[in-house]
Amino acid sequence: MNPQSHEASPPPDHGARYSKQERFAPIGVAGQQRLAEGTAVVVGCGALGSLSASLLVRAGVGTVRIVDRDFVELSNLQRQVLFDEKDAAEGSPKAVAAATKLRAVNSQVAIEAVVADVTHENIRQMAAGAGVIVDGTDNFETRLLINDYAVQSGTPWVYGGCLGAEGQVLTILPGQSACLTCLVPEPPAPGATPTCDTAGVLGPAVGVVASMQAAEAIKVLSGATEAVCRKLTVVDLWDSSTRQFDLANLHPPGSCPTCDDRQFPWLGGKLGSEAVTLCGRNAVQVRPAQAAKLDLPALATRLRPLGEVSSNPFFVRLKLPPHTVTIFADGRSIVAGSEDPIEAKALLARLLGA
Repeated sequence: MNPQSHEASPPPDHGARYSKQERFAPIGVAGQQRLAEGTAVVVGCGALGSLSASLLVRAGVGTVRIVDRDFVELSNLQRQVLFDEKDAAEGSPKAVAAATKLRAVNSQVAIEAVVADVTHENIRQMAAGAGVIVDGTDNFETRLLINDYAVQSGTPWVYGGCLGAEGQVLTILPGQSACLTCLVPEPPAPGATPTCDTAGVLGPAVGVVASMQAAEAIKVLSGATEAVCRKLTVVDLWDSSTRQFDLANLHPPGSCPTCDDRQFPWLGGKLGSEAVTLCGRNAVQVRPAQAAKLDLPALATRLRPLGEVSSNPFFVRLKLPPHTVTIFADGRSIVAGSEDPIEAKALLARLLGA
């Protein structure tokens, strides 16, 4: 994993730093001590992950490990609160830039920055020692991988998603609550659903969802699992609405392949996209976890605001300098302009949610 880490070194104001939080009765001094002994792993340090990580570090979680495969761009600054124009100009890795900022905020917390793409091959290493995993990812493939790992290992995790002005939060307590597979049995086909790049996202909505995720993580790490929300919470900041859905009876007992049958195909590498560098072409081909039949005209319409789009009955092509992305009807994609599979997958996650 080779994280860039920072050992905690308590300053003299230890007692004053967390006094307001300790006075909140459900946490108290004992809960604060449990936070200081806990480890949170934030997977993805974009909009949700950067704010969640900040709140957990400020709350005094003993170790916060930030894992992200991407780098900072100017368009991130509207909603990704840990980054600034200097980070964007330098193209800093998000995990590293976030850790640098947060080490200046709280020297009591051991902060680990890991620049990596989370896969079935490394997730056990990335999540080692975690008391809770916080989802800051941008695609369901990684979320279902996290879900497989969490359920198998018994690690609580907090799913979060945000699009437009709407967001969703669900805390999974393995063995005690519904898991993500109960809600989303398989990922949507590439391009079948909008993404932040195609539909936009409201910064304040990100703030609400990330704050809810951090609060759920604090409940878990402080030992207050009885307070964890076991329902799917959906908020919409544009129409000022909040809804909750009880997932306890989402499926008949024994029908979930993950939490009932203990099947973990994402964790075992049986499912998952495959990225291959195409020799001599400065391009990467990415095959989805499952073949799909895409609605190419609808996809072309969705991508057109982002750049020059051409299409035919076989594929949709988007020119997004320095890349050209070709998406085929079966869900396969070729990203030209790079030989880095991680870069290609990150770009496709932004465009397709894949």
